[in-house]
Amino acid sequence: MNTRIRDNSCIRRINEKYILVERVPDVEEYQKLRAKVGWGSKNSEASRIALNNSLFSVCVMLENNIIGFGRVIGDGGVYLYIQDVIVLPEFQGQGIGKCIMDAVMDYLNTHTFPGTFVGLMAAKEASGFYEQFGFVKRPPEGPGMFKIM
Repeated sequence: MNTRIRDNSCIRRINEKYILVERVPDVEEYQKLRAKVGWGSKNSEASRIALNNSLFSVCVMLENNIIGFGRVIGDGGVYLYIQDVIVLPEFQGQGIGKCIMDAVMDYLNTHTFPGTFVGLMAAKEASGFYEQFGFVKRPPEGPGMFKIM
């Protein structure tokens, strides 16, 4: 895997140990992140396939431990979605989520076309966080829908 470390001066550093790495987490890392933020587990094989099919993925590391993650999924042209933006609870409020989103937005700004739809699903209390990146809530007359298989 081609791992690239980015300049991550937007992360408040603790002992100069936070780094932002463009890479896909392994299934174990992903499952641990999900569990620690209360999102529950997913099937391991489904998670492996999903993670490997990400268009873009970035991890925030403290020493050798993943403490944050975010990715972009979609068809690579018309529809893209920001997925799984996670920061471990003990590291929230330190600008790590913003740094993840800055990296995601850098990717989107260079890999989308005019008219590309970029969506995301956010918890109600997190919508303000995403508004700073230009995202708007869907109007009540245009609700989204979903089905979990």
